[in-house]
Amino acid sequence: MSAIRLAWWVVGLAVAVFLVAPLLVIVPLSFSDGSFLHFPLPGIGMRWYRAFFSSDFWLTALWNSLTIGIASTIVATALGTLAAIGLWLAVIPGASAIMAVLLLPLVVPAIITAVALTFAYAPVGLASTHGGLIIAHALLASPFVVVTVGATLSQFDRTLLRAASSCGAGPVTAFRRVMLPVILPGVVAGAVFAFATSLDESVVVLFLAGPSQRTLPRQMFAGLKDTIELTILAAATMLVVLSLVLMLLVRFLSARGEARRP
Repeated sequence: MSAIRLAWWVVGLAVAVFLVAPLLVIVPLSFSDGSFLHFPLPGIGMRWYRAFFSSDFWLTALWNSLTIGIASTIVATALGTLAAIGLWLAVIPGASAIMAVLLLPLVVPAIITAVALTFAYAPVGLASTHGGLIIAHALLASPFVVVTVGATLSQFDRTLLRAASSCGAGPVTAFRRVMLPVILPGVVAGAVFAFATSLDESVVVLFLAGPSQRTLPRQMFAGLKDTIELTILAAATMLVVLSLVLMLLVRFLSARGEARRP
């Protein structure tokens, strides 16, 4: 192995350790029987997980995160898929500018989006509502769907649609019977990214959510301000596990999509 390649391996390993190191602290502490952030652990148990699942505050936050995440994922997946297909099919001037506008939520700081949505929601009464948070999370998540579905469509053969049309299939039938089965891995991968984006979002929730719309990240933030208890670490560990599951799902879908390509 050359010296340059060895140096790259060392740098890559150092970066991986740096990224994983917080998990090596959070996960063990979530199983501590103590009441404080302390190493070595005074004991191992499920005390803080029992506290999580017996608390109305934490369970409500978990339920809000799941319901808002699922609903916003459905909206973002539908709109993002339609936008990607429309830009792929249509030959229109300024398509690249339209794509840039669709991807703006990826580059605009979340604090700016949150302030803009606060002013937009105030006159129409969407602030402090579940519907308002669903729309906001769908706005933030839809670019991921556009990107993943667009990447999948780049491998799609347009002649399949023309063949379906020549056989008498309408646009909806051609999409459902011909296009969707081929691009489904990309659509599902985009939906997974959309759900993960909603599940992790905290800045917009801080601005738009009322007491009954607190999500899990928002409740964790409030817990850090009020009193530091290890229930927060139990919630963080569950989010880490869920993120790993979503990451493995995306990897599986990517591998499946690669296997389908000729």
